Amino acid sequence: MTSIDWIIILFYFLVIAGIAWWSSKNQNTTEDYFLAGRNIGWFAVGASLFASNIGSEHIVGLAGSGAANGMAQAHWELHAWIMIMLGWVFVPFYYRAGVFTMPEFIEKRFDSRSRWVLSIVSLVAYVLTKVSVTVYAGALVFRTLLPDTFGTPDDAFWVGAFTTVILTGIYTVFGGFRAVVYTEVMQTALLLIGSIFITWFGLSALGGWGELKLILAENANQFALWRPNSDETFPWLGVMIASPIAGIWYWCTDQYIVQRTLAAKSLTDARRGAIFGGFLKVWPVFIFLVPGMIGYALQSKGLLPIPTDPDGKVLADMVFPSMVANLLPVGLRGLVVGGLLSALMSSLASLFNSCATLFTVDIYEKLRPGRPEKFLVRVGRIATGVVVLFGLMWIPVMKRMAEGNAGLYDYLQNVSGFLAPPITAIFLLGLFNKRINSHGAFYGLTIGFVLGMFKLTVQSFVQNGLLDPSTILGAIGAYNGYYASGILFLISVALIVTVSYMTEAPDQEKISGLTFGTLTDKQRAENRDSWGAPEVIGTIVVLGLVAAVYIYFSFWLN
Repeated sequence: MTSIDWIIILFYFLVIAGIAWWSSKNQNTTEDYFLAGRNIGWFAVGASLFASNIGSEHIVGLAGSGAANGMAQAHWELHAWIMIMLGWVFVPFYYRAGVFTMPEFIEKRFDSRSRWVLSIVSLVAYVLTKVSVTVYAGALVFRTLLPDTFGTPDDAFWVGAFTTVILTGIYTVFGGFRAVVYTEVMQTALLLIGSIFITWFGLSALGGWGELKLILAENANQFALWRPNSDETFPWLGVMIASPIAGIWYWCTDQYIVQRTLAAKSLTDARRGAIFGGFLKVWPVFIFLVPGMIGYALQSKGLLPIPTDPDGKVLADMVFPSMVANLLPVGLRGLVVGGLLSALMSSLASLFNSCATLFTVDIYEKLRPGRPEKFLVRVGRIATGVVVLFGLMWIPVMKRMAEGNAGLYDYLQNVSGFLAPPITAIFLLGLFNKRINSHGAFYGLTIGFVLGMFKLTVQSFVQNGLLDPSTILGAIGAYNGYYASGILFLISVALIVTVSYMTEAPDQEKISGLTFGTLTDKQRAENRDSWGAPEVIGTIVVLGLVAAVYIYFSFWLN
């Protein structure tokens, strides 16, 4: 890192500070602080959806997955079609209900018991899959780019972790959700530009796309989009079962993502923002996965030094930072590091605000109703710090699991696959079946969550060498996580449906407008009036791009 690189990064932070200062004005109500006054346009909604998703764990972890596993995890990055579901299927119900949070919607559809469970599950998920993973990935960047600045690489790792958390927390706490959204618009552009440059320079150093394909074709099975079902890590059937379950949970029901559509100034803007976000979501395959494969090819030709573990195995999650450090010229390196920092900060900022919203609206306000608006905003800020503390405490455990598995990104998808099934099940069944009642939702959600945490616990014991895989518990822990996700989903569905049909039907008046079967004619007409040709054309373009990527990469190494 040179002086020019640092000047560029400093300028970036000054812009962030300016946006936070501007956003901090008029933060007097919970609607202002948590939903930016519900006045965000479709472009900002779409850019914010993309930037919130693409954090440093994506840049670092997805590039590492590309180097280690090729296209195997592209299925999760082609979830643009699920964002289309968000816009057309889910958003109209959320927006019409006028809710702040997803647990609040669940209470309207079912009851307060399920709201409590979903709030707790969501906060646990944020600690295990967002705070720890995002901070860990960002710290890897510091460890690679500034190995000697703070004494040792490990010191750089922890300095990077705490510095980014503190800086992001400051602008999120003061700026609220408006600061989150508008900084993410800028960060989306910086993120895309930086990743495109690393792809360009990487291909130039390698000798072009044709050379990349030739090198990867030597190990075509390792880099293929589809793996045989005999593959222990990425069996194609397990992947196709698990990825939609996790995708629907993440894109259509998770507060972290959906909060952006709730902040839109109209239903049209919310839907259009989801479609625009889907368009942006197509490109991570090319700007994150492909650079990872380029890094593998460069390393195999001796053109890129990448750190290794004590056994001599290349650390895949260090591929992207190594490419930044070794391939980019002065100045551009600062721009790309700014992109990495922006990815880390945008994800953390979104997470901080979502945690504050969940705790304040769904837990504290239920326990202490009637508190002043300014007091609730202060409670949300304090709650954020507590969640971040737990996330930092989980990093050492998560680090072992990521290194013992197929990398950081595989860890992320495995954990998501254990937490997502019951949530995906109650939202889908709740919207599409008006007979599903509060008892079914509560028991399905609770038992599904307990089973998911049990699987995560025994799997972590196996991967950390604390449990023998030959035992019954060890076998459960060692069982493929993607298949396990499908089994958890089926168990959750069976519980929800069985308990619902064994108990009384829900009050149809209470759930009016909250399921497809209880929409009034007026609500159907309002929904139809909220979309037109731009939304239809945008949907066709996004789905066409997803299909084209699938077709090309299914045969690209043949």
